[in-house]
Amino acid sequence: MKENSIYKKVLMLAVPMMIQNGITNAVGLVDNLMVGSLGTESMTGVSIVGQLLFVFFLAIFGGLSGPGIYGAQYFGRGNKEGYQNIFRLKLWIAVILAVVGLVVFVVGGKWMIGLYLHGNGNTINAEETMQHGLDYLHIMLWGLVPFAITQVYAGSLRELGESVKPMIGGICSVIVDVVFNYLLIYGKFGFPRLEVKGAAIATVLARIVEMMVVLSWTHIRIEKYPFLQNVYRTIVFPMKEMWIVIRKGLPIFFNEFLWSGGLAALTQCYSMKGLQIVAGLNISNAICNLLNVVFVAMGNAVGILIGQYLGASRFEEAKKASNKLMWFTAGICVFLTVILVALSKVFPMAYDTTDEVRRLGQWFIVITALFFPVQGFLNVLYFTLRSGGKTIITFLFDSVFTWVVSVSVAFLLCKFTGLPILVIYAIIQAADFIKVLVGYVLVKKEVWITNLVE
Repeated sequence: MKENSIYKKVLMLAVPMMIQNGITNAVGLVDNLMVGSLGTESMTGVSIVGQLLFVFFLAIFGGLSGPGIYGAQYFGRGNKEGYQNIFRLKLWIAVILAVVGLVVFVVGGKWMIGLYLHGNGNTINAEETMQHGLDYLHIMLWGLVPFAITQVYAGSLRELGESVKPMIGGICSVIVDVVFNYLLIYGKFGFPRLEVKGAAIATVLARIVEMMVVLSWTHIRIEKYPFLQNVYRTIVFPMKEMWIVIRKGLPIFFNEFLWSGGLAALTQCYSMKGLQIVAGLNISNAICNLLNVVFVAMGNAVGILIGQYLGASRFEEAKKASNKLMWFTAGICVFLTVILVALSKVFPMAYDTTDEVRRLGQWFIVITALFFPVQGFLNVLYFTLRSGGKTIITFLFDSVFTWVVSVSVAFLLCKFTGLPILVIYAIIQAADFIKVLVGYVLVKKEVWITNLVE
């Protein structure tokens, strides 16, 4: 293996994901700025719902990731039947999770939004924020099923080494989202001025377009993907064989679900210091999410690449790839830190909000940026462990740590101390050094080197 070939391989997988997710997050940034121009209450209501929907999105990601480990290894081994059974299993998981998500949000949406509205904010109207949040949520629910189905196809294509089609689908959805956001939020060119509701409608339309592009293009050019040919000759799968996959994947599902729930709980803890904290975090997340797609995509690409090596029993290549790519990703993130710090003072000025919220947004950006290299390193550690099926370890490594350490410490510090919110936020970010140490030791011990499909 040539010295630079591993970097080339991972970048060929990661760059289209970066482009797709980067464009999607850029649109999220534009949406955020457009909604932010409507006032702090609109921005905060949409931000809270976005945090809740993030838990659903990560539940879908987690539910599909367990089978995805096997999909990458089945492809690496050349097992078409095994790969197709994995695809069918993922379809069932996506549909079931989408239905459960709809029920939970319809029944408990108002209560969940209300959890964030008990802070001591004097400059933000809680009732108005609640109404904007409910308006946004009720429309966004129409996009849950299209999102889930798109993720089944996008993940399956990436396991085949094809990340361009999902990227193109994402670009199409971005165009739809930007155009209809402008038309429907502000009421341009004869369209009604729907403000927050318009932002939600535009996003749902974008989800539907993305699904249609990815599905139709895949099946029109199905000859390019022998592993997906005739995949719908049945929708059932051998339960005995797939139960092993389900059992192995459940920790990943619970990990992603509990981890994203932990992030939502962290924001709720921070909101005890005032509703303006939620608004400041919204500003920070909008710009930081635009750049964190780099280490997220690198982590996903590393997991797929190493999974293929493991499925082909190329263990030495897997070890070398993991070691090189964790440092490579951390190095890239140093440049992202510099960019974010440079933007930290300028970016919050684009929002129609108070000086306090802008100041909080600026410092949340700086603190988050300083820990970007740590997050990049962690992502590669996490996906390396997961590629070898060590899902219980990653469950403890990720979501259990989030709830037992991060959420608990944040709650205690916010509830019982007078520490400034920025100090508390920095302490919680710094706690991830514990995970870096533990994860690095586990990877070096090579506990993850396993062929799951041999």
